[in-house]
Amino acid sequence: MIKVVGIRFKPAGKVYYFDPKNIKLDCGDYAIVETTRGIEFGEVAIAEKMIEDDEIVSPLREVMRAATEDDIKIHNENVEKAKEAFVLCVEKIKKHNLDMKLIDVEYTFDRNKVLFYFISDSRIDFRELVKELAATFKTRIELRQVGIRDQAKIVGGLGICGRALCCASCMGDFQPVSIKMAKEQGLTLNPTKISGTCGRLMCCLKYEQEAYEAAMKIVPAVGAYVDTPEGKGVVVANSILRETVQVKIGDDENTDIKTFGAEEVKISKRKKPENKTETSDDETVAEFSETAENDFEEVSDNE
Repeated sequence: MIKVVGIRFKPAGKVYYFDPKNIKLDCGDYAIVETTRGIEFGEVAIAEKMIEDDEIVSPLREVMRAATEDDIKIHNENVEKAKEAFVLCVEKIKKHNLDMKLIDVEYTFDRNKVLFYFISDSRIDFRELVKELAATFKTRIELRQVGIRDQAKIVGGLGICGRALCCASCMGDFQPVSIKMAKEQGLTLNPTKISGTCGRLMCCLKYEQEAYEAAMKIVPAVGAYVDTPEGKGVVVANSILRETVQVKIGDDENTDIKTFGAEEVKISKRKKPENKTETSDDETVAEFSETAENDFEEVSDNE
């Protein structure tokens, strides 16, 4: 077990572990740490705790010190300098007629490096731009091309729910999201309904997926033959979240549809007939999804 603290460098940014040594740090405190990018100013997001060795991404760097008032002042100055650098860089991008959109500018705490984040649909030859920026700022320059989800996280905005984007307000890191999640949650496969402002599948599809997967293990699927307290029947509809099923009981001439809790029914050993006269809702969704899937872009955690 290793003692660590979790520090993030941007609001709702990814949390990185550091060795606090003997420095007392609580959530909300600020600290100065050394990273692969240089000396950085960060906020403590996770107070001291013990974690397993295999959770550590080597090497585990140490916290240099708790941030002082002077450190906070320098950080605030860097934020203002980054705003000025943003305006200047936009002008130079226009000057060189580059097909790129600047998203954000960031100074390292020690001002040994300035990072410029941009998006572009194609490869950009920005060597001349880098030379001009280096001559202007007299420090190391790094241009990073980011994805469309990163743009949404950096810029922020409102989702179709009316709340601030999850990625910009509460998500530390992106999680893989697939069209399969939308299908399993019974959502309409309409791009305008399940896509975020970035144009990719909404990250919130991931939130309830675990609950759906757990419920699907105990809720019989549509078309399944089940034994109920009122006799044998076939499931004609189900509600994953309510964990209920609607079962058609009786023969073709005398049928009755009853609703049961998933715990009240048991999967029958009777096999489904090979020739089905009706198409179930699942089959309809499957047929539709074959043509609809191309309208969506699945996203992974490394995108």
